[in-house]
Amino acid sequence: MAMATSSIHCATTPVPQRRLPKQSLLRLPGECVTRHALPSLRITARPPALVAAATSAVEAEPQQETVAPAKVLPFRVGHGFDLHRLEPGYPLIIGGIDIPHDRGCEAHSDGDVLLHCVVDAILGALGLPDIGQIFPDTDPKWKGAASSVFIKEAVRLMHEAGYELGNLDATLILQRPKVSPHKEAIRSNLCKLLGADPSVVNLKAKTHEKVDSLGENRSIAAHTVVLLMRKQ
Repeated sequence: MAMATSSIHCATTPVPQRRLPKQSLLRLPGECVTRHALPSLRITARPPALVAAATSAVEAEPQQETVAPAKVLPFRVGHGFDLHRLEPGYPLIIGGIDIPHDRGCEAHSDGDVLLHCVVDAILGALGLPDIGQIFPDTDPKWKGAASSVFIKEAVRLMHEAGYELGNLDATLILQRPKVSPHKEAIRSNLCKLLGADPSVVNLKAKTHEKVDSLGENRSIAAHTVVLLMRKQ
């Protein structure tokens, strides 16, 4: 019993407490205080409303897109395509030349498939809208208009942009009539409208081997590729 009493007496003996040096107090939201904070660390709690407002402002701020200026390219390439139905009672005009035939192009203007194609190629090289947007067939003033008006406007836009014709290659596709007897007259007039030397304008003609509307003499089509060169 004496040993037991001694054990109890030892267990209940108060342990002297060590006095810790004073340290900086760390105050957190809710006024919690601890004596084990780092002496050099100071944290200032921002009110939740300010934090939310700052976060919202960062998220809502739109990123500004930088618009690069249009590049001045040394050359530009454009492709044009056009197709028209051939119907009796219309003239067949190709490159501004009236070609004898029993049918012609049904169109809002004079239906010159080659000139329309060349205009689209130039506009495409310049990155402009196509011929149907600049000269819409819903506008009465273009009803029956000569396609030379369209090509002159395309050439004006080309020069205005600072370019000149490098070279042009066009291909006509039709089953009839034969283009070869009129080929030089067409090319010569095209050069005149473009203000270009004949050496940079090429014209080819192909049949469609009696396949589909082109080969059955029910339509006519043309492709044109142009190279525009930056003026020196």
